[in-house]
Amino acid sequence: MNTFFIEFRDPLFSIIIFFALIFVITFFSYWWGRYKRQEDYRHLDKFLRQFRTLPSQNELKVLIAKGELSEKSWLLLASSYFKNGDYEKCIEIYNELLKLGNKANYRETMFLLGKTYFKAGFLERAKQIFLEILKNNPRTPQALHYLLLVYEYMRDYTSALEVLEPLDELDKDISKDSIYLKALALLNDTNLSVEDKAQRLLKIYKKTGQLTYLVFEFLFRIDPKLAWQNFDSSKSELLADILWHVDKKDLDLDIILQNGYLRELYSARGDISKTTESSVFEFDILINLNSSVNATLSFEYICDNCKQVFPFSFNRCSHCHSIDTSRVEFILCKDYHRDFSEENNSFQ
Repeated sequence: MNTFFIEFRDPLFSIIIFFALIFVITFFSYWWGRYKRQEDYRHLDKFLRQFRTLPSQNELKVLIAKGELSEKSWLLLASSYFKNGDYEKCIEIYNELLKLGNKANYRETMFLLGKTYFKAGFLERAKQIFLEILKNNPRTPQALHYLLLVYEYMRDYTSALEVLEPLDELDKDISKDSIYLKALALLNDTNLSVEDKAQRLLKIYKKTGQLTYLVFEFLFRIDPKLAWQNFDSSKSELLADILWHVDKKDLDLDIILQNGYLRELYSARGDISKTTESSVFEFDILINLNSSVNATLSFEYICDNCKQVFPFSFNRCSHCHSIDTSRVEFILCKDYHRDFSEENNSFQ
C-alpha cells in the first residue's frame, strides 16, 4: 500500500496539486466576474432604457404625483435632458413639478423653466416666466439677466435697456451691456442712414474703447475708407478675419506697410511681398508657399471667458453671454473659391 501511495508523499506532486487548484480558482473567478459584469451591464441598460423615451404627459404627471422619486431627482433628470439639448422633455418635467405647488423649490423651478424656454427659442414664453418671477421677487438678478437677454434676442432694445436699471441698483456691472445694447439699437434703427450709423458707432467706440469688432466689422463692410481712417493698428490681431476679407482694391497700403502684423497678413494673402517670414505659423506657411499651393485661411472663434469654440464670429457669447470676449484662431485650408474661379474661367 505504501508503494501505491508514494506519489502522495512526493513534494513535486504537492506542487502540481497546488498550482492546479490556483488555476481552477482563477479560471472560475475570471468567468464568474465576466458573467457578473454582463449582468450589471444588462441591469444598467434596462435602467437607462426607462429614460430614453419620456412617458407621456399623463404618465409623467402620475409618476411625479406618486412621489416615488424625490423632487431633487426629477430636477437632476431634467438637468441631464437640458445638457443633452432635449428641451421638450426638460420643459414637461418642470411644468409638472410646478403643478405640484411645492413652495420650497418653486422659484428655482420657475427660473429653470424660463431658462429652458430661452435656450429652446421660445422667447415669448421665457419672457412671461421671468416677468412672473420678478413680479413676486423683484430682486432676482439671474431672472433680470435672462429677461435682458430675451429682450435683446427679440430686438426690443428699449425694454432691454430698462432692465439694466434694477441690475444697477443690485450693484451689478452693467457698463458693457449698456454700451452693447445702445450699439445694437443704433444698428437696427431704420430711421438712420448708414452714414449716420457709422459716425455714431465711431463716437461710441472712441468714447469707450469697446466693441472694436462690432464697430469695424460694420465699417469695413459699408465704408472701408472710413474704417482705415479710424483704424488702430494695435487691434490688428483682434480684427484679423475682417482684415483678411477686405477687398484688394480697398486696402490702404500706407497703413499696412507701417505695421509688421499687417505686412505679414497681406503677404500671406499674396497682395504684397514685403516679408519672407512671420512669427504667426499660418502666415509663415502661406508666405513660403508663395501661391504655389491652393491654400488659404479659415477662422474659428473662441470665447476667452468660457473657452467655447464657434464657427462664426460673435459679439456676445451664446454660451456664457459675455460681451467682447471673442478671439480669432486661424486654420489652414484649401481655397475652394480659387478652385471655383479657375473652373469657371476654363469655360471662357
